Amino acid sequence: MAMDPDAEIDHGAPLTPYRQLAEIIRARIARGDWAPGRAIASETSLVQEYGLARSTVRRAIAVLTESGELFTVPQRGTYVAQPDASGNG
Repeated sequence: MAMDPDAEIDHGAPLTPYRQLAEIIRARIARGDWAPGRAIASETSLVQEYGLARSTVRRAIAVLTESGELFTVPQRGTYVAQPDASGNG
């Protein structure tokens, strides 16, 4: 599901807020807001920007980390992964 990178979280939508946020982050990466190898906004910033609980933001980041789109460096932040050579990521 492609989502507008400027979308807001719709708490009444059938898609859960963490999935909505994951799709927004994915769209913002695709738009070039965050380049491969660069940090995305901090959890605190995402909590404030989207009005979500920290646990919801963490769950969205976990979805993208599990799919290989993001990676986390302890005490440093969450970064955009390099696309793989096969073009799948």
